[in-house]
Amino acid sequence: MRVPHRDNILVIDDEEVVLDSCTQVLAGPECRVLTANNGAEGLRMIEQSPPDLVFLDLKMPGLSGLEVLARIRARHPLLVVIVITGYATVSSAVEAMKQGAFDFLPKPFTPEELRLITQRGLAHHRLQQQAAALRREKEMLRENFAAIVSHELKAPLGAIQQNLYALTADLEDKLSDSQKEICQRLKTRLDDLLQLVHSWLRVFAVDINKLKDSFQPVRLPDLIGKAVESVQPHATRKAITIQTVLADNLPRVQGEPGSLTEVLVNLLNNAVKYSFPDSKITVRAEAQGTDVVVAVADTGVGIAKEDLPYLFQDFGRGRSQPAGVAGCGLGLAISRRIVEVHGGSIAVESEPGKGSTFTVRLPAVSAPAANPGPNPERKV
Repeated sequence: MRVPHRDNILVIDDEEVVLDSCTQVLAGPECRVLTANNGAEGLRMIEQSPPDLVFLDLKMPGLSGLEVLARIRARHPLLVVIVITGYATVSSAVEAMKQGAFDFLPKPFTPEELRLITQRGLAHHRLQQQAAALRREKEMLRENFAAIVSHELKAPLGAIQQNLYALTADLEDKLSDSQKEICQRLKTRLDDLLQLVHSWLRVFAVDINKLKDSFQPVRLPDLIGKAVESVQPHATRKAITIQTVLADNLPRVQGEPGSLTEVLVNLLNNAVKYSFPDSKITVRAEAQGTDVVVAVADTGVGIAKEDLPYLFQDFGRGRSQPAGVAGCGLGLAISRRIVEVHGGSIAVESEPGKGSTFTVRLPAVSAPAANPGPNPERKV
């Protein structure tokens, strides 16, 4: 027989009358009320067994209510806390809400007011629990999807690719030109499929938040140089000039160099892909307030206004694609996640037929780092 769930409520208040009244009003078959007459005791009880809801008096001897609230938020950020104030002042209630309190209850309060705010607090707690369960389920789905893609798709495709390369080499002198062309098309399609699988795994299998473990002060001019060097062969084939305009004394940013370079490569690759031959791409980097801003601008085909909101979503691509341009629409989605993990933002401005500008904004490390080089503007 299933035991019905009982909500656990902890009341922290130095007034015995408040503790007794809360217990009389709230305690019952569906709710158990625990009490503590000071902040230290309340914190100890929370550490032993976190309740579903906490009522916390703001004015107590020893640890004040705001101090207790700050410690609760640090250790149990999702715990629902309702503060009790005997002063009913807006300032104390606002300060508590800023520090993470769910709601406040002014003294004196009626039993009905207590029941009503308790119901709201417990409902919020249940929503948080459901959200946490959904997040866990989502992570499990991501892991299972990654395993399926890796074992059921990537491994067989890799084996087919290797066998095709070996077979083509063995039959090199026996194949006709048309047969060689067919084999080349097969190789190209297999390469495309493996690249798509790799992109899926990059989105669904990698925990981008783990990048924070490798954060370090990074010089953006170095990363921009690496990204330009990586994209240069593609740009050369289209006779596209890549110009970098880097401000002097750019501050460093706190980040993971490899992933930030990946963001810049994605933006430059897109700029080259959607630019007209014999055109120019400009990469600018400068400090703006407490941020460092990097903008990649092209004069290519541009993006329709109705497509802009979807560009940074998974598999998001513009409806109008130039002939010969292929992609799975994951590069910008991955870039957005990387930039957000770094505490930054990424945005786009575009006009069809005139080009696009993608702007990455990252928090700067306070101490500026000199940008070596005799000329901050150069053409590649």
